[in-house]
Formats: sequence, C-alpha cells, structure tokens
Amino acid sequence: MATALFDSPLGPLGLAASSRGLVEVSLHGRVAPHGPEDDPAARAILDDAQRQLGEYFAGRRREFDVPIDVDLGDGFRGRALAALSGVPYGETVTYGGLAELAGFPKAARAAGTACSTNPLAMFIPCHRVVPASGGIGKYGGGESMKRALLELEGVVEPRR
Repeated sequence: MATALFDSPLGPLGLAASSRGLVEVSLHGRVAPHGPEDDPAARAILDDAQRQLGEYFAGRRREFDVPIDVDLGDGFRGRALAALSGVPYGETVTYGGLAELAGFPKAARAAGTACSTNPLAMFIPCHRVVPASGGIGKYGGGESMKRALLELEGVVEPRR
C-alpha cells in the first residue's frame, strides 16, 4: 500500500493505492491507512494518478486510466458507480438519469446515496450528477468544489 497527498487547485486530495490500483481518493486530504507504506508498485500507481490529476486540472486530460482496486459490488451502488464512470467529461446526468442508467429508473435517491459513498472521487466522476430541479446539488467536497470541477469541464458558467 501507499498513500499520497495531491495539492490540487481546490485543496489537498488524499490518495491511497494498492499494488493493483487506486483504492481511495479523499476530497478532504485525509486517507485512512490501508496497510504498510512501502510498496513500490502502489507508489507507481499513485505517481501516475497524481500526474493524471495534474493534467486534468491543467485542462489537458478528460479521462483517467489509472487502475482501480475497489470492489464496487454488483448491487445498485456498484451498478450506479459503474454507469457514472461512463458519463463523459463536460456532461452531466441527473440523479434519476443515473438510476435509469443503472437499471433502476425510480431509484434517484439511491443514486444520490451511491454518489455520496463513492470512494474514488473524480476518477468516478460523481461531480457530474446534478438534481433534475436545477442547480448543482451536493458534493462531498462542498458546493464550491463541485462548481469549480463543473466549470473546469465547461458545464457551469463561472460565478460573477
């Protein structure tokens, strides 16, 4: 295992990886210890994740291709997060739309819960899910972080 702190333009992001892939992205800069911190393969994955995040924040990357090592499960949560991975850069989906993509069109609230338990923020782009009623909705990193991510992707006009 290995952990790192990525200094993003929106604040520090905590990252954790195993030798198989990324296991956690914390929007608040803290990651729980996942094991011994001396795995060179895990460190290489973190280095790649940090490079890709840097490119994303610089506007040079639209998709991430870092391996992940999280079992999302085969229930609704896993299906919703897998569907969310397919929402392209610069586009949004409503909570109801995400539920429909996951095969449960009446589970909009459950889609919100799936987003709120997403262990890989930005790599699984829960910031791209918005309420059908308008606005940008809630986000684990706060509304200003979500707005900034959407603005970066050209979805929301910058605040004046």
